[in-house]
Amino acid sequence: MTPVLVVYVAGVLTGLFGSDAPLATRVTLAALWPVGVIAFVVTVAILLAASLVAFPVIGATVALLAAGVLAWALN
Repeated sequence: MTPVLVVYVAGVLTGLFGSDAPLATRVTLAALWPVGVIAFVVTVAILLAASLVAFPVIGATVALLAAGVLAWALN
């Protein structure tokens, strides 16, 4: 299993079984779990883009490190 799939499944299982909410709420939380991950990725990408403008040297370094981590995670 890829690390991304492991994180996804862990989030769904946490949403389904890690809460004392009613069943409908737990199912909704598990179904909406990918939206939170996508929102996090979009937010980080926007912050990286802004850091390239505000702090070019630091922003470029962080962007390169993030690209390396992403390439490692997807490999």
